[in-house]
Amino acid sequence: MFQPAVVHSRPCGATFQRQLDPVGDQGDDLAWMAAVAERADRQAFAQLFRRYAPRVKGHLVARGTPAGVADELTQETMLLLWRKAALFDATKGSLATWLFTISRNCLLNHVRRGGRPAPEPDAADDAVPVPDTEQQLMTAQATRLMTAAIEELPIEQRTILLAAYWKGQTMQECAAEANVPLGTVKTRMRLALARLRELMHRRRTE
Repeated sequence: MFQPAVVHSRPCGATFQRQLDPVGDQGDDLAWMAAVAERADRQAFAQLFRRYAPRVKGHLVARGTPAGVADELTQETMLLLWRKAALFDATKGSLATWLFTISRNCLLNHVRRGGRPAPEPDAADDAVPVPDTEQQLMTAQATRLMTAAIEELPIEQRTILLAAYWKGQTMQECAAEANVPLGTVKTRMRLALARLRELMHRRRTE
């Protein structure tokens, strides 16, 4: 089964982004993903973890996620790779892009939970059942709460949050677009996430 590990981030930036999916790696990625999906191959998963866990963490940290939270969300992202490898479709994008999308979804779920750890999956979760109507309604309600909470954020915080987590920009890119210092962007992101957690908690208890 999936074993958590310490994740060390690597520098992010334009040069690093160009190195995410070199042609020589793509064949390995596809073979390893197939092995995980078809045979739950632990060695293949270990190779994928070594290659992508640091990149996932770097992606999260570059968007203002605290290192400790980034570690937790990286573990959660790689666990989802282990459980849902069969859902990856290489015709729709690279494995890195797929994992980065998962990691951003994990971060949004983390905020919805008010910063609480994700519940431990049990063996039955591996089947990934289709959500029933009640589950779908709960998910829709959480999305509405999140949307409403984001709208309550000050405009400068909301702009940075949307740029980082919906447009996929780095903190440096957010700073350049807003024409403000990088430190200001980091402060706005930290305040936005803290305020969003407070608003989500308040709305859930109303």
